[in-house]
Amino acid sequence: MYVVAGLLVALSGLFYAADHGQIGSLGKTMCNYGETFCRHPVYVLVGAGIAAAWGAFVSIK
Repeated sequence: MYVVAGLLVALSGLFYAADHGQIGSLGKTMCNYGETFCRHPVYVLVGAGIAAAWGAFVSIK
């Protein structure tokens, strides 16, 4: 689950960069398909936090 949380954090950063026009044509394509996430990348970041919390909850020590 920690891997998923890490990927979601990276994806949140990509959506943030795409919204601010920092990654060129890839950013435009990303924002065409995921406009909500481009405008509010915190949604993906919250998902990463939930995934990390879930991973901590289900991990066996």
